[in-house]
Amino acid sequence: MADKPHMNLVFIGHVDHGKSTLVGRILYDSGSIDENTMRKLKEEADKLGKATFEYAFVMDRLKEERQRGLTIDLAHKDFKTNKYYFTIIDAPGHRDFVKNMITGASQADAAVLVVAVQEGVQPQTKEHAFLARTLGIKQLIVAINKMDTTNYSEESFKKAKDDVEKLLKTIGYKDTDVKYIPTSAYEGANIVKKSTDKTPWYNGPSLLEGLDELNPPEKPVGKPLRVPVQDVYTIKGVGTVPVGRVETGVMKIGQKIVVMPSGAKGEIKTIEMHHQQMEKAEPGDNIGFNIRGIGREDVKRGDVVGDDAHPPTVAKEFTAQIVVLQHPSAIAAGYTPVFHCHTAQVACTITELLKKLDPKTGSVKEENPKFLKTGDVAIVKVVPTKPMCIETAKDFPQLGRFAVRDMGMTVAAGMVQSVTPK
Repeated sequence: MADKPHMNLVFIGHVDHGKSTLVGRILYDSGSIDENTMRKLKEEADKLGKATFEYAFVMDRLKEERQRGLTIDLAHKDFKTNKYYFTIIDAPGHRDFVKNMITGASQADAAVLVVAVQEGVQPQTKEHAFLARTLGIKQLIVAINKMDTTNYSEESFKKAKDDVEKLLKTIGYKDTDVKYIPTSAYEGANIVKKSTDKTPWYNGPSLLEGLDELNPPEKPVGKPLRVPVQDVYTIKGVGTVPVGRVETGVMKIGQKIVVMPSGAKGEIKTIEMHHQQMEKAEPGDNIGFNIRGIGREDVKRGDVVGDDAHPPTVAKEFTAQIVVLQHPSAIAAGYTPVFHCHTAQVACTITELLKKLDPKTGSVKEENPKFLKTGDVAIVKVVPTKPMCIETAKDFPQLGRFAVRDMGMTVAAGMVQSVTPK
């Protein structure tokens, strides 16, 4: 797998527009699922009286989902194209499940927006497109799906495409970053191979070819080093070994580093990945490393290791754009939930509600709102209750996106716009 560049891909779009069927079709047609499994799923679908659902069942493994015919949780599945190795994050389109979509989308490098040709843009289509934008997904493929329902008419494709194009323009997607492909997930048209018989009027790529035309995520090697610490081990004969994933920059042996928020300084003695010693580690590498001059009490989960010359930012306060995913009542100034950002989990107080935005266009709807409720998008000011490393999403997207949890659920998600350092 490692010989190809890796990308995370999220499928988004309105409920019942065919996302799960499309994903199942890609996995089956690209050989990631065998005939046997597919036959069993088909039998099961027929038995449940859901005759066209066999491809959707590939991702909707949970029994409950099969009976309700909905995608509830995020499912992960891998497949390879000629150029890339993809992990698919199948995001639910259903209103109650938007929170799962966030956790998926915040890891994605690109998105496939699925739009049923006859229904066109629906409320959830708008919401998902805007969320993808808010969460920093720049590359988009639009699958105009269920083309078989209009006999593969070019006119119906154009109409749906214009509809989606208008929407994407208003939220800031550039035409050059978006591809439109007419598909039928159920009949397998333009998924893996071009269906010249069904859509002779279409001369673009099939969905799989379109995925190969995406640009791989850049490895941010030129940025200052940032390694959020996941765990810390004490290993006999070695000493203290923090473990984490390099998000930006390069870590080299002999490098002078600093651990924030504590400010402890040291020098990289050894770096290890999959039990092999390495001279250096780059973005995406999950590593364990030993630091000369730093003890067990100087480093913990949620800390960030960075370059001594460019230390990670510790926030006194920060401004962020958030989406309220679900909240039983309302959020007002003074609310203190737990912010999950990289590996840190810190209780933070939302001290000010600055602006409420229109979730379909991103324009300002209301200055200094009194409260926020489910579905609102807003700019807020936040003060962490204890020292916390956080960066702007513009400079370090990996350390500038967060989820907000309270009462055992994800109540909001967002990205950091500016930080006032301590």
